Amino acid sequence: MAGPRTAPTVFTPATLGPITLRNRIIKAATFEGRTPGDLVTDELIAFHEEVAAGGVGMTTVAYCAVAPEGRTQGGQLWMRPEAVPGLRRLTDAVHAQGAAAQAQIGHAGIVADSTSTGRPALGPGRRFNPMTFRFTQAATTADIARIAAAHGDAAVIAEESGFDAVEVHLGHNYFASSFLSPAINRRTDGFGGSLENRARVALDALRAVRERVGDRIAVTTKLSMDDGVPGGFWTDEAMVLAEWIDREGLVDAMELTVGSSPLNPMYLFRGDAPVREMAELMPPVRKAGIRMFGKYKIKHYPYRPLFLLEQAEQIKSVVENTKLTLLGGITDLDGMTTAMDRGFDFVAMARALLREPDLVNRIAADASTHSLCIHCNRCMPTNFFNTRCVLRPETVGLLPFPADA
Repeated sequence: MAGPRTAPTVFTPATLGPITLRNRIIKAATFEGRTPGDLVTDELIAFHEEVAAGGVGMTTVAYCAVAPEGRTQGGQLWMRPEAVPGLRRLTDAVHAQGAAAQAQIGHAGIVADSTSTGRPALGPGRRFNPMTFRFTQAATTADIARIAAAHGDAAVIAEESGFDAVEVHLGHNYFASSFLSPAINRRTDGFGGSLENRARVALDALRAVRERVGDRIAVTTKLSMDDGVPGGFWTDEAMVLAEWIDREGLVDAMELTVGSSPLNPMYLFRGDAPVREMAELMPPVRKAGIRMFGKYKIKHYPYRPLFLLEQAEQIKSVVENTKLTLLGGITDLDGMTTAMDRGFDFVAMARALLREPDLVNRIAADASTHSLCIHCNRCMPTNFFNTRCVLRPETVGLLPFPADA
């Protein structure tokens, strides 16, 4: 008779669709701020090469917009043939360090800074953005179809560039996620109202990706479990959507997240809320918006280890075939082991790897290692010019505010 299932250790190899990762630790997507000309730079390559050398199983490149108006801001990478040579250099560098490379693809929607991109921000309906002092435009059915198809095109570009996986962004009230949210989506056509209607944008994007790349590369998604705002998308609906995605076999893994970039950004980034630093580093229009509305938009949520575990377990209860990645407050081996013991297949880290890109290797060498990240979140505003931990010694002299402010 077979004995009880033994949970894998986080340092054992794991399959993800058609690929095998050397371990179960993924560098989660974080804006890098290293593509000022909309294309890969040596600095972006070095950023991911350092994390790959530091021991992760896979690093995620963000943010790879599927269309020019889908960038969060001007000067951000968007997926097109001209991007392939640089992306190929990046994936080659990551592979040389023994890690896999994943491209996070998506459309920013209402999160896009139209003053910076020079193109209208698109969403479910017309909506004022206090950070840019502009209105978003309601996406037409033609816009929605074009953006879904663009996800498939972007996935093919990622495949041609040597990526092992693509992560479709369905969180944080970006384009697809804004349609999911009843707090934002007030449409009365076939893309509003019921969850089935509101989920069409997300599901069509996933279908377009799977149709174009099949099983040749891994397909994952970053899926919001809730917006963190009254009347928004909530866990009960996320469970239904996750079940639909799982049943249709649209992705190989789901990374579970929370929060709304335009409405409640700190709901994901638990810890300190660095309002002053955010205002200091933002472009002029957004700086004015933060100063006027920051105290209302940027709330404080205390940090605790594994802060998304219980919520993610609700999603896990309805998913049968798709692997799950736990994100949020994973900074040491104890947290990683807990995730494995609770049945998660992968863990993802972001801020801790900004603080220490070699953290995974250090944990592998010494199980008692704990991250030096203090969850001050002062890395957040740096994505406007070069995402970094402000406490790393090499940041001295590179920041427009004191590192010990």
